[in-house]
Amino acid sequence: MENKVIIIPTYNEKENIEKILRAIFALEGGYNVLIIEDSSPDGTGNIVRRLMQEFPDRLFMIERSGKLGLGTAYLTGFRWALEKGYDYIFEMDADFSHNPEDVPRLYKACAEGGADLAIGSRYCNGISVINWPIGRIIMSYYASVYVRKVLGMKVYDATAGFKCYKRKVLETIDLDNIKMKGYGFQVEMKYTAYKLGFKIAEVPIIFANRKEGTSKMSSGIFGEAFWGVIKMKFRKIKPRIR
Repeated sequence: MENKVIIIPTYNEKENIEKILRAIFALEGGYNVLIIEDSSPDGTGNIVRRLMQEFPDRLFMIERSGKLGLGTAYLTGFRWALEKGYDYIFEMDADFSHNPEDVPRLYKACAEGGADLAIGSRYCNGISVINWPIGRIIMSYYASVYVRKVLGMKVYDATAGFKCYKRKVLETIDLDNIKMKGYGFQVEMKYTAYKLGFKIAEVPIIFANRKEGTSKMSSGIFGEAFWGVIKMKFRKIKPRIR
């Protein structure tokens, strides 16, 4: 059986973390989880440590010194996953906005459907978002339209954070050269994979706004993405030299 790991960054997710982990571990297919924990003051790390005793071979955690950003969390996780020999590497939120039951669908798109990168997409079949304020839906949807127009990348949900990578994608991308730290990171990773010739598939999902805990979204995050996309268009993207 192929090795699969789901990377979940956490900051103040005590209401969600145990429930999401138990839901993942209940799935068929043997998914492991790596938590990137940014010193949550609410005790999220303590909950993960307790669960690591229950799931010693399936749950892992890297603790960082503070809130260091989404992009750096995933880059840390990618390097760890490659070092440990995982074949399929997932990104996922802790707050149930990404349904754990969709994880096998992303895996199948890569393992059987020929994709190198599968995206859990909110926008490839219209707009599939529940309980978001209308302003945020409009901002998110048109951010993806903007990315599509500027970069010429045929991905409907450019800012999506629910993904499955085949190992070879992350081995080929020069992770040291990924510049963006917030939600622009999600765009940059997809665009880099696209420019390097990897096949990207979008799997339609229903995205539900978090029921518990606090959103980490801010206008500054979108500002970084807006200007970063323009810079990205003019940057030369080369594979990592091994």
